[in-house]
Amino acid sequence: MLAPTLLRRLDPTTLRLFVAMCEDGTLTQAARRAAIAPSAVSKRLVELEQSLGVQLMTRQARGMVMTPAGETLLHHARRMLHDVEQIVVELAEHAKGVRGIVRMFANLSAIVQFLPEDLRAFLARQEAIKISLEERPSGGVVAGVEAGLAELGICSGSIPARDLTSVLYRRDSLVVVMRHDHPLADRPALAFRDTLDHDFVGLHAESSIYASVRGEAQSIGRPLRLRVHVPGFDAVLRMAQADMGLGVVPLGVFALLGSAMDLAAIPLTDPWAQRELRIVSRPGERSPAASLLVASLTADAV
Repeated sequence: MLAPTLLRRLDPTTLRLFVAMCEDGTLTQAARRAAIAPSAVSKRLVELEQSLGVQLMTRQARGMVMTPAGETLLHHARRMLHDVEQIVVELAEHAKGVRGIVRMFANLSAIVQFLPEDLRAFLARQEAIKISLEERPSGGVVAGVEAGLAELGICSGSIPARDLTSVLYRRDSLVVVMRHDHPLADRPALAFRDTLDHDFVGLHAESSIYASVRGEAQSIGRPLRLRVHVPGFDAVLRMAQADMGLGVVPLGVFALLGSAMDLAAIPLTDPWAQRELRIVSRPGERSPAASLLVASLTADAV
C-alpha cells in the first residue's frame, strides 16, 4: 500500500498543476492557469518528485519536458481527475434524487439508428436513472470501457472486445448510396468489388465502416478511390447527393436521413456488410442501473 504521506501528495490540486505543466510546457504558464505564483508550482513539483522518488520533468531552455515517469503520471493523473469530477457530478445528482447514473459510449451507427427510441423507452420506466451518452468510434468505445471512462459501450461486432463482456444489441446491414443517375443505381444489389471503379466518400478514418471498406478493397487487391473523408453519415449522404462519390452507410441510417434526398440505396451482398452491434462492459462490474439498462437494450435483440 502507498504511504499516507505519498497519498496526500497525489491530491487533486497537485495533479491539476502537474497536468497544467505538461500541457503548457512551462511553470509560468501553469502558474498563470492556476492563479498562483510560479515558485509555488515549482515547490509542488519538487515535493511530488521527492515523495515519488522519481524525476517527472526536466528543465530545458524552451520549457519543461516530461520524463518517462512523468508520462506515466500524466496518464493516471488525467484519469484520476476525470474520476474525481465524475464523483462530484454523480453525487450532486444523487442529492437531487437520481438513484443511478450510467456512463455510456456508443458508436454513431447505434446512436443514429437505435438508441434514441430505446433510451426513451427505458427512461420512461426508470425515471430515477440518468444516462450520460458520448459518441466514440468503435475502437474508442472498447478502449474507453477498458479504461473505466464508461461503464457500458456499444460498438461494431467487428472490433475485438478483448477481455470485456460482450452481448448482442442489434444487427444492421450496409448499403451503397448514390444519385439515381449513377451508372450503378439500377442494380438490385452489389458486390463490393463491383463498386471499385468509382469514387468514394469515406467516413472518418477511425470508423469501423471505413475500416471494413478499406480492408475489403485491400483484400481484393484494388485501390479505394477515396475523394474525401467526412465526419458523419449526414455528410456522407450530402456528398453523395452532390455527386462526389459513393457512400457506404447502414440501411437504417439511410431510411432515417437519406430517404428524402433523392438517393438510391443498393444492398451490399458481401458477408461483412451484415453487421452486429454489441454491448461491452467490464466483467462483473456493472452497477444495478447499468444491469437494468443492458437488460432493456437486449430484450429485443435482433
